[in-house]
Amino acid sequence: MNVDAVVIGGGALGLSTALHLALSGSSVVLVERHAVGSQASGRAAGLFKSVQVDDSRTELARRSILRACTFSEWAGVDLEIVRSGSVLVARTAAHQELLHRECDMSRGWGVPLTDLTPAELAGRVSYYSPSGGERAVWCPEDIYIEEPMSLIRAYLGACLRHGVEVLEHEAVASVLIEADRVLGVQTSERRIDARVVVDAAGGWARQIAEAAGSWISTAAVRHQLAVGAESTGVERADPITRVLDAAVYLRPARGGLMIGGFESDPLPVDPSRQHKGFTTDDVPLDLSVLARMAASVEAEVPLATVSVASDPADHRGGLFTMSPDGRFILGPAPDLSGLWIATGCNGSGFSSSLAIGEQLAAWIVGDRPAIDLTSFSPSRFDRIPDHALVQRGTWQYSHYYDPAAG
Repeated sequence: MNVDAVVIGGGALGLSTALHLALSGSSVVLVERHAVGSQASGRAAGLFKSVQVDDSRTELARRSILRACTFSEWAGVDLEIVRSGSVLVARTAAHQELLHRECDMSRGWGVPLTDLTPAELAGRVSYYSPSGGERAVWCPEDIYIEEPMSLIRAYLGACLRHGVEVLEHEAVASVLIEADRVLGVQTSERRIDARVVVDAAGGWARQIAEAAGSWISTAAVRHQLAVGAESTGVERADPITRVLDAAVYLRPARGGLMIGGFESDPLPVDPSRQHKGFTTDDVPLDLSVLARMAASVEAEVPLATVSVASDPADHRGGLFTMSPDGRFILGPAPDLSGLWIATGCNGSGFSSSLAIGEQLAAWIVGDRPAIDLTSFSPSRFDRIPDHALVQRGTWQYSHYYDPAAG
């Protein structure tokens, strides 16, 4: 096979990049060693969040929301979204100050935000009972996708519609190189020649890059969530709620309540140190972690504890690829022409994938991206020892909702 580009990885980020390369006129093959969406993307929370800590990530987040809401118009495939809006809640003085600063910055970048009184908060979120001492901010443009595989199926349908050849259950054995330039890939089934190879392999992206003689500065960290059984205490129209000081998020799901969050002492999981057939199915889950998170918001959200304790309808998890500075890793690989990196999304890969794929594809084909991605370049890091990557990555994970703390 001979094509313009090979994309490695069938998660949201790989599918989006392959789709947008095809829309630019490139011939594209996407290679996934399992089924598309079978790893982290298919286990996502499906949350989209406009409020980010810098202008570039805010642009990508808001662009992704727009692209999700108009998916059928530009991709030609239907995608169901829930225009729920979201509420950001801070209960401690320190997190209230953090929220104030974040919202001031976000308003400056164009995000529409409104402060809520306790009565307004209670009227907007049926499953949350305000204490009266919290600060709450309403963001009307945030959305969620009820089931993450809906986005994967939409991406896959659009890829096939626009000429991407998708090779599932086919592993990449090696990246072919000559004189510091990629020539394509060798899979378990065939050789594919290409001038561009995009490494979007999620928790396995480091292994792909290192096998090609390059490097990526990420550490993989477990993330998990639970969906409670159907409940009369949750309405489908309820918004997403994020309780910053508890590092917990909640939203309606399958007639019940979803709860997830960011552990203060997270579990790093390096796929390269696991058994040969290791997949996301093998990531160890621990419902007691979610039970502790639920307990931390039980006074305001009694249903959270019920959702975790009473045999949840779903308990799932995956791997987040965390970078040392909490920013995406996107762009050309260091010291290897033709290899492009799309990883290190720090828990925002699913929700930012629509804009990242669009902008990265424009960069790859030589157009000027509407959003400057150069600050996310993989080459901003030198080679970092594994222990330091894990230390920094787990810090970024545990401070997902309060990055200013460090």
